[in-house]
Amino acid sequence: MKVRIALILILSPLLLVAQVKKKKPVPAKQHKPEIREFFSARSLNTDSAATPYLYYQVYDWAGTRYKYSGKTKKGIDCSGFVCRMYKDAYCIDLAGGSKDLFKMACPVEKADLEEGDMVFFKIKKGQISHVGIYLGNNKFAHASVKMGVIVSDLDEEYYKKYFFKGGRVEER
Repeated sequence: MKVRIALILILSPLLLVAQVKKKKPVPAKQHKPEIREFFSARSLNTDSAATPYLYYQVYDWAGTRYKYSGKTKKGIDCSGFVCRMYKDAYCIDLAGGSKDLFKMACPVEKADLEEGDMVFFKIKKGQISHVGIYLGNNKFAHASVKMGVIVSDLDEEYYKKYFFKGGRVEER
């Protein structure tokens, strides 16, 4: 009996400490839909892609937060994202900001855009200040300041208002 009481006295504080030190539950990681489901929800079909690897790269980077001058999964900006897509999908090294990228590309009208073309926007002070990569069906992938890497539609009011031109790198 004395041994039992002694054990209870010794173990009781340990049990209380164990209960206090319980870790808070880790929130479940947000579910990312499968690649077909991801693009289908955006009216894009990966089966008809001219460069399926471009779609895989966009999917892999989707949700990456925006960071000015960023070039990694920890944060990326619009030109860094486009340069990364060109490197990974087409093995083409590009560098610079959106204005620099426009100078490297052959201008393309909106009606003539093809998968992999760059899309340029004049948002700040009437100058080219944003770039994305065209996916087809009027959709483009880009690094948005507020949402990070996303797929948007060129006919959304905001992008329709600021769209400038497309650009094509002939090396593709």
